[in-house]
Amino acid sequence: MTNLVILTGRVARKPDVRTTQGGTNVTGITVVTDRPARDKDGKTYKDENGYTAKDSEFHRVTCFNGLAKTVGQYCSKGQLVSVQGRLHYTQWEDQDGVKRYGCEILADKVDFLSRANGSDDQENQDAPEIE
Repeated sequence: MTNLVILTGRVARKPDVRTTQGGTNVTGITVVTDRPARDKDGKTYKDENGYTAKDSEFHRVTCFNGLAKTVGQYCSKGQLVSVQGRLHYTQWEDQDGVKRYGCEILADKVDFLSRANGSDDQENQDAPEIE
């Protein structure tokens, strides 16, 4: 059995970089992916500009240790990245006692596919492939 996720998308906001009390580096990023939007009949349609309409999904990605440090240093909003990792589900109770559920990707590898400013005309030479 395998739990493997591969995403390619843009970083939605500045990375959240922190260190735990035990000294572990943790960086969280949000990756946005798009897919063609479909109408009630399941067919794709055009937006007001004549392009195929898109539905976007936001994925929470968490990196640890050396990967966290590098992603925190080199990632920025708008940058195109490819993430490989595994799905991780969590459950907790909020302050009101309501059960909450979450899903995130625990990253094993992050590839930088564009420069930090988001332009993808050339691969980012400054940021290495990270595993």
